[in-house]
Amino acid sequence: MTTIWPLPEIEIRDLRTVIENRPAALLTSGPAWSAAGPLLNLPLVIQAEPHKADHDFFKMLAAELPPQVEVIYGVGGGLASDAAKFIGWVNKLPVVTIPTALSVDGFFTALVAVREHGTVHYVTTGPASKVIIDWEIIRSAPPHIRGTGICELLSIVTGLLDWRYAAERNRNTPETRFQPWAAGLAAGIAQQAFKIAAGVGQGKIEALTNLLDLMCLEVQLTNQLGHNRPQEGSEQYFAYAIEPLTASGYGVPYADLVGPGILIAAALHGQDIQPIQDTIRSAGIRLDQLRPDDIRSTLARMPEYVRQHNLPYSIFNDFDPNPEKIADILAKTGLGN
Repeated sequence: MTTIWPLPEIEIRDLRTVIENRPAALLTSGPAWSAAGPLLNLPLVIQAEPHKADHDFFKMLAAELPPQVEVIYGVGGGLASDAAKFIGWVNKLPVVTIPTALSVDGFFTALVAVREHGTVHYVTTGPASKVIIDWEIIRSAPPHIRGTGICELLSIVTGLLDWRYAAERNRNTPETRFQPWAAGLAAGIAQQAFKIAAGVGQGKIEALTNLLDLMCLEVQLTNQLGHNRPQEGSEQYFAYAIEPLTASGYGVPYADLVGPGILIAAALHGQDIQPIQDTIRSAGIRLDQLRPDDIRSTLARMPEYVRQHNLPYSIFNDFDPNPEKIADILAKTGLGN
């Protein structure tokens, strides 16, 4: 059986108008709840602040859910949303997510990204029952996370390059075969992302609304295809691989991992990275949060990493990680400074 998942129901509304009578479990973070909590009146049974996306940790949270809970709320960023969707899926309960920043497209997907065995795996949970967007909450988020979901759209640039690269080498599976019509639609979404990036970085509601629309289109396209190849390639693999190095000492938001990954992937594909770099920065995404030594050590093991985890074929499969090549990439991207 093939399932084509829909988007969740999306409501644009003032959080003070939300009425919830069902006993609720809340997944959130301290900063997110400080922003949204005073506006919400939830009949809470239990509240948790997940600190990691490990698969076993999510399973533990789901197993310990009190039996009287009838709805799961995820308030905050991608981690709170994923934890809520996973717990709701395990316990067969409805899920409501309330983003406090448009930081990832995971609010709208049918997937949860869990960490296991040193990489990211996707668990298909189905979409949230409802996503509630309050633009005043979103626009008030810190600039470096407010609209960084635009990285999900800019990664289409390198995702498409890897998808075509794999097709030219006959390395796509039948299910993920290269489809020009889908590549064309995805490229159009990425093109619009370049146009709205500055407005997103400035917190303009019109640009943030466009970002919401484009993320939903990107998610629905990958839902139709049944895979993420137009939007996920070597830029994401780099982010997966370097994430444990950052989590062990200094946590780095998702976009601050993927943004450098996009530059690295674009450089490997021989692209002019200046327009991409300028666009990423204009959207508020930071490119200086990774230690150069961590970038070097991660690049050195990328060919082994993608093979070990059987990731979809990308330019990293054929990458020669010699010191001269790594130094050249860091120089081209400015990430070695």
